Amino acid sequence: MWRRKRSQIERDAEQLAGTDTVAFAGVGFAARILPETEAYRRLEAALPEHPDEVRVRVDWLLEHGSPAGRAYAATLLEEIDPAAARSAWRRLAGSDGEFVTFAGCIMGHRTLREYATEQLAAE
Repeated sequence: MWRRKRSQIERDAEQLAGTDTVAFAGVGFAARILPETEAYRRLEAALPEHPDEVRVRVDWLLEHGSPAGRAYAATLLEEIDPAAARSAWRRLAGSDGEFVTFAGCIMGHRTLREYATEQLAAE
């Protein structure tokens, strides 16, 4: 049976959909870049040339992603449509799903509610 080849954008969105970790930079003493961080960066880099395709995937992630995947999606949405991102963060502030966060060597655990509330307060 013939299968359509998935684009890198689709593969990256699927990577983020199943992740349980949010890290925007390298983690640990070696500053290792996680696969989900690479996927996020590729989606971010694809925005200028493929804004519509990235937006479709971001919207899909907001509905179908893991809590961490939805946090990545709302963060990407800030670059596409800040008003829609704010609305997404408000919706996500009602979610209790948990994920792991990394800030350099510091690992933590957050609920999506906490993370979204922090993003809203930072604006």
